[in-house]
Amino acid sequence: MEWWHIQNIEPMAPVWDAMAKEYMAAHPNVTIKVTPLENEAFKAKMTTVAQSGESPDIYQTWGGGVLQQQADAGIAKDITADIASWADTITPAAAAAYKLGGKTYGVPYDIGMVGFWYNKALFEKAGITAPPATWGEFIEDVKKLKAAGITPLSLAGKAKWPGHYYWAYLAMRVAGLDALKQAAATKSFENPDFVTAGQKLKELADLKPFQNGFLGANYDTPDGQAATMGNGKAAMELMGQWAPTVQKDTSKDLGDDLGFFPFPMVEGGKGSATDAFGGGGGFAVGADAPPAAVDFLKFILSPENHRKEIGTGAILPVIKGTEDAVSNPRGKMVAETLAAATDFQLYLDQAYPPAVGQQVNDSVAELIAGTKSPEEVVKAITETAQSE
Repeated sequence: MEWWHIQNIEPMAPVWDAMAKEYMAAHPNVTIKVTPLENEAFKAKMTTVAQSGESPDIYQTWGGGVLQQQADAGIAKDITADIASWADTITPAAAAAYKLGGKTYGVPYDIGMVGFWYNKALFEKAGITAPPATWGEFIEDVKKLKAAGITPLSLAGKAKWPGHYYWAYLAMRVAGLDALKQAAATKSFENPDFVTAGQKLKELADLKPFQNGFLGANYDTPDGQAATMGNGKAAMELMGQWAPTVQKDTSKDLGDDLGFFPFPMVEGGKGSATDAFGGGGGFAVGADAPPAAVDFLKFILSPENHRKEIGTGAILPVIKGTEDAVSNPRGKMVAETLAAATDFQLYLDQAYPPAVGQQVNDSVAELIAGTKSPEEVVKAITETAQSE
């Protein structure tokens, strides 16, 4: 079997490598070829093989519209019946993104949300005593950090996907989560509230809050977004639950100086401050995969093995009854915020069909770079959605 995953760094890479070896030792007739890939490299490679109508036996997925397209193309297997005996061990919130049209095409291994990771020492240096609760307070804090000679935000402008988190959250806070769902259904994003979200992001970008050279920065390289944050060269990054792990792997561990707060509410907005945005990783099974593929997923998602995964601090629980395995304080911060969430939106570049998700990433990157207006962003996304 071929297994493609994106946990290509410490601490998860060796854990899954060990589990593959353990499974093969217990099943001598099975050989698992493990291919760990960096996030963007995986997406590019997966797109290429999918275009030829093929897929690995087990591969990374985030669910949503991308998985739907793979299912429609016949390369992702309907595993509803295959996992029926253990499907109820998975928490409903984690399983939701992989259930499409009443059928299940994948299983989660992680769940979490995007929020602001911040350097408490740098906040204190700038005279900021508490994380911002509103967008107005957030903008004021950015100004305070700049005045103190501190780079407020780290961003991987070259990677693009981290930038879309800002627009997506602002769209959720200004227009409300239902508006994003309606836009996906009607294939029209030309909602004045989405333009307002873009204007709020432009307001931020105009303050020049990002590190020097951010437009050429990747996410997990030694000079990228995570390392800039981990090395104390920026006060905040808007990132998912994996942020502390990647900071530590690419630079330093900020230890007790690293805090977490949810994306602020927008004054006068229709969205709830407790609506969360994010998702987790999961695995889909190729259409031609042998039965051992699903059995291996059952193996790595057994409570015993899932506890080992959670114990790394890089994974949050998706299997019922394993919540007590979260000992990492950073993981607990995310888990507690997520537990209080009133609703949930999957990453837009996964929730929507691939071309639409890519257009969101591209257009928002251009908005942040100052080459596209808030109005042009919603127009471009709408045109792409309607051409699908």
